[in-house]
Amino acid sequence: MQQTDAARTRLRELILDGVYAPGQRLTELEAAAVLAMSRTPVREAFRALVADGLVRSAGRGVSVVELGPQALRHAYQVRGVLEGLTAELAAERQRRGEMAPAELTALERLAADAQEATAAGRLAEAVRHNRRFHGRIATLSANPVAAASLERLWDQIQVSTRRSLAAPERPDQVAAQHRRLLAAIAAGRAEEAHAAAREHVMDTCAAHERDGTEEER
Repeated sequence: MQQTDAARTRLRELILDGVYAPGQRLTELEAAAVLAMSRTPVREAFRALVADGLVRSAGRGVSVVELGPQALRHAYQVRGVLEGLTAELAAERQRRGEMAPAELTALERLAADAQEATAAGRLAEAVRHNRRFHGRIATLSANPVAAASLERLWDQIQVSTRRSLAAPERPDQVAAQHRRLLAAIAAGRAEEAHAAAREHVMDTCAAHERDGTEEER
């Protein structure tokens, strides 16, 4: 079980970091060689990643998930609803005095780290900080079902799209939206936090759709 968990974790990292591209096929033999493991834990890791929605079965191996334009939009729509909910719940906890000041400080630091990495052109790092920021809000919502569902959606979206922060107008827009979301949560304004989170997600979806249109030209 320990080797299976290690194989699953490492393969997930390689997929999310873009080492294995969307649609790329992986065989048990290839993955076992990369991970320096036997094929048995790799086989079990493949099954777990299929259940996670990160890969699909493909003969004796798997292929990395690749969401088409419509499926990607559907994923963003659900993510928008869930992130609106988690932001609202986090703000409600703040209003009730259930959130320690250190938790908000840590959230602000994650947003600042994402902005700094983006401004410096370290886009892969920025994506990781950005995801930690949103993941932290999900954790602060104290709703583990929503947090787990978001984690799965984030994996699928991250694999299929890695370009939105590279668009010239996006870094400033993302930073401003993060600040608005943080302010709403810190003030305990649940409805505003919900709206800010959902708007941010759908703007990101629109940016990806524009990128896809430009690539097709």
